[in-house]
Amino acid sequence: MKQRPYAEKGSGPFLVKRRYALLRKRVLTPFLVALVAGCATTPEPSQPPSPAPAPPPEAQQLPAPPPERLPPPRAETTAVAGLMDSARADTAAGRLPNAAATLERALRIEPRNARLWHELGQVRLRQRDYAQAESLAARSNTLAGSDADLRAANQRLIDDARARR
Repeated sequence: MKQRPYAEKGSGPFLVKRRYALLRKRVLTPFLVALVAGCATTPEPSQPPSPAPAPPPEAQQLPAPPPERLPPPRAETTAVAGLMDSARADTAAGRLPNAAATLERALRIEPRNARLWHELGQVRLRQRDYAQAESLAARSNTLAGSDADLRAANQRLIDDARARR
């Protein structure tokens, strides 16, 4: 019987595959791991900032300035102001579903506008959806910031919704 060349496992194409596998295992894998690990190192901690020098004694005796007032809530964009006017007109005409849809569209433009949430709460109250009206007024309160008038209006809306349930 004639023996084929490369019949042994130590020679021929099998040997080439085995050498490539060893090369990949022993050289390429550690190289790639080191490369990735090098990218993931944390920067050296910076030195803490030096403490500020102590103010002169006469400056320590002055009263602290009053805290700055927060700026008033920013005005609505033109689009939102137009939508709010349209919703108010729809509400006055008794088209409550249209008013609600218009306010929801305005909320997609400015979701952090507390007045829009309040207006939608008022529409829901008129639609006799009291739980939703209360929830919307509460959401408006979370966004109202320091607007005391809006907070008071939200509280009245919540009280009305609770009373009508």
